[in-house]
Amino acid sequence: MIGAGELAGGRGRRLLNPIYYTIVIVSSALLGCGQDYPQSTIDPASGDFGAAIHSLYQTVFWWTMLILAVVWGVLGWVLFRYRARPGGPEPKRIHGHLGLEIGWTVGAAIIVVLITIPTIHTVFQTQREAGEDALVVEVIGHQWWWEFRYPEQDVVTANELHLPVGRQVDLRLWSADVIHSFWVPRLGGKRDLNPLVRKPDGSLAINRLTFTVDEAGTFMGQCAEFCGPAHSLMGLRVIAAPEPEFEEWVERMKTPVEPDSGSLAARGREVFMGATCVACHAIAGTNARGRLGPDLTRLGARTTIGAGLLENTRENLAAWITAPAEFKPGVKMPGVAEEGGGFPPTGLSSEQVEAVAAYLASLGR
Repeated sequence: MIGAGELAGGRGRRLLNPIYYTIVIVSSALLGCGQDYPQSTIDPASGDFGAAIHSLYQTVFWWTMLILAVVWGVLGWVLFRYRARPGGPEPKRIHGHLGLEIGWTVGAAIIVVLITIPTIHTVFQTQREAGEDALVVEVIGHQWWWEFRYPEQDVVTANELHLPVGRQVDLRLWSADVIHSFWVPRLGGKRDLNPLVRKPDGSLAINRLTFTVDEAGTFMGQCAEFCGPAHSLMGLRVIAAPEPEFEEWVERMKTPVEPDSGSLAARGREVFMGATCVACHAIAGTNARGRLGPDLTRLGARTTIGAGLLENTRENLAAWITAPAEFKPGVKMPGVAEEGGGFPPTGLSSEQVEAVAAYLASLGR
């Protein structure tokens, strides 16, 4: 039988084995390799804001690595120099060393200054005013979805922010209810959205975020401030495209879509316009002008529904219309048999739900 002492001793020898530590460290490092991280802050797509944040990150990182190397080097030397040896003399006892104390105090202060200077520079760089030609977008946070208004283009959409590549963007952010936080890691910015309040001069206090996207693509974002039970389900997407494609999207958003006469989508349009849907939602070119819920103009062209929660398919649309609270707790939208947001259940039949889903899906044409 193996005694407890022998077992403990064996485990101790294994943990002190350098090969064991090497395997653990290498395995841990490899776990972070070869993966696609759509919300990585160290792969910026913004040429100004993102690059400034990334440059500061690298500066702090390399100073940290220098400190780590010095500490580990000194620690390794001390462990080797003063290791216990059979018959070795007792180490000399030292009570304080003025030179060392001054050295590590002054050294640490210099490093703090060398980190503080680029930090202050980056703060001012990322807080600058937008240029006159910047694209203005109003970003309003709701529980639990995003509203995007383009005042110059007279376009409103939700949850998917379309931007032109190479043009400066001036985001003006506030909240319709509680505090939210707009964060798209690869674009480098994170700003709180606060409920509107007036400053002493009478103007509204809003936060602003200015950046330029330098590459086309879809960039994932997320609300970064806890805002209720569905906070983690409040996603967003930034879709950056060349300027001509962005202008085409604007024109499509302004062009009404009419379903084919006699089709299921046409029937769904009748149901939608005659139900409580129009009290909360807007669709450009129709009598639906509600503002309590997301704007549904060209909904069928979006990649997801429910603020990134579900893939945008007719089946998912029907499931969402039937029982949205099953997918997003606390959602302020009534279902077929459940109330929501102070509104009673819609009472739609399954056939009506399918028709409305067909109509909304057709809005992507």
